[in-house]
Amino acid sequence: MAEGRCDLLVKGGTVYDGTGAPGRAADVAVDGSEIAAVGDLSAWTAHEVIDATGLAVAPGFIDTHTHDDMALLRPQGIPEKTAQGVTTVVVGNCGVSPAPFGPRDELKEPPFIFLGSGSGRKFDSFAEYRAALKAADPDVHVVTLVGHSNLRAAAMDDIHRPATNDEVAAMQGYLAEAMSSGAAGFSTGLAYPSGAASVTDEIVELAKVAAHHGGLYATHMRNESDAVVQSVEEAIDIGRRGGASVVISHHKCGGTANWGKSAETLKRIDAANGSGQSIHLDAYPYTASSTGLMAKFAAVAERVLVTEADGAPDQAGRDLDAIMADWGCDLETAVERLNPAKAVYFQMADEDLERILAHPACMVGSDGMPSDKHPHPRLYGTFPRVLGHFVRERELFDLARAVHKMTGLPAKCFGLADRGEIAPGKAADLVLFDAARIIDHGTYEDPVQPPAGIERVIIGGQERFSS
Repeated sequence: MAEGRCDLLVKGGTVYDGTGAPGRAADVAVDGSEIAAVGDLSAWTAHEVIDATGLAVAPGFIDTHTHDDMALLRPQGIPEKTAQGVTTVVVGNCGVSPAPFGPRDELKEPPFIFLGSGSGRKFDSFAEYRAALKAADPDVHVVTLVGHSNLRAAAMDDIHRPATNDEVAAMQGYLAEAMSSGAAGFSTGLAYPSGAASVTDEIVELAKVAAHHGGLYATHMRNESDAVVQSVEEAIDIGRRGGASVVISHHKCGGTANWGKSAETLKRIDAANGSGQSIHLDAYPYTASSTGLMAKFAAVAERVLVTEADGAPDQAGRDLDAIMADWGCDLETAVERLNPAKAVYFQMADEDLERILAHPACMVGSDGMPSDKHPHPRLYGTFPRVLGHFVRERELFDLARAVHKMTGLPAKCFGLADRGEIAPGKAADLVLFDAARIIDHGTYEDPVQPPAGIERVIIGGQERFSS
């Protein structure tokens, strides 16, 4: 390639460009916040040169499912993401977002507790939250969704019942404001009390508003265990009737009675995509989930580790079965005494996880909660675990396909035209990692452990992490 000059030149690496194409030896030139050129740039000069010999060079990873909403406003940034190569996060998942009507400390149930304490910060409109986000200037790019439970809390006096037509119309107004203020769509948490009370038609009417503004519908489905197949069908139905693209969040089949059902759920998703719909899904690379402590979730899990328990703080870090035995009580009573609480649920099969992760429409989302005192290890290790365990050790798919699931595929799903690929004119978001060494280190007992193998992370042309 002809001689040129740039701000930053990444030389000698193996470029995985995010399209799914095999890695190739190439240099990457960065000028300002954009990629200027890719190829043999040996004749180029640069203000700074990075030697990437022996390293993979990929587009910045896009975390499609996070609860980083309030953490993005903190002054220290979000190092648990940049340290694993994440350069873009999607917030507002599972039906909860900072606006409208949130966060409120008096709302002590899931999903509202996912964002942590409100600490006096209340955003009555989505525009207010977006302004606070802009002022905070986080070190990662942010895609925002608006939470359905927030829409219900803003429009209803009681969020634990079906909405009236007037209340649905009010929710549509709040959603339209959010979409006009930059939201990329809306999300539901239909497994949680505020979302479970809604009927399908309510969600369809909101999906129509999102679709009108070019937005999508992301869903923590109504059920991820015994009724997981029916819940996938409901998500597909909402997308079809509402005219919206759908993202099925953290897809799983929980409980031993439901192991293997992913073959059927993915078949339904394939059929919907084949009929012209746009259905994507995301997954995290672990067989244990984590969320608020709820009896219906605990009932299908093989083991439940209580990680936080405001109702009985001395029980945090213990298995729920041991707590019940000590207290001499049943499941419902124990959960009531422990709440507000959070837990890790051991409930998924490796076979389902691998089948879901390998699906062509599946992206990678961590679902980590930075507000947790004792987080799930996915908060720190999701992306290195995919690349280390599932690519290198399990050989579930190759490195090029894995990178595509983390970059090009989510960029297309969320309409991020300027990122997800290493190509001239794209955003200069780059991750340099050692494919032979990358791995997660966190455990359920000791989750706050940085991963290995991420060497450098560049966001908008600026280095944000270096090992």
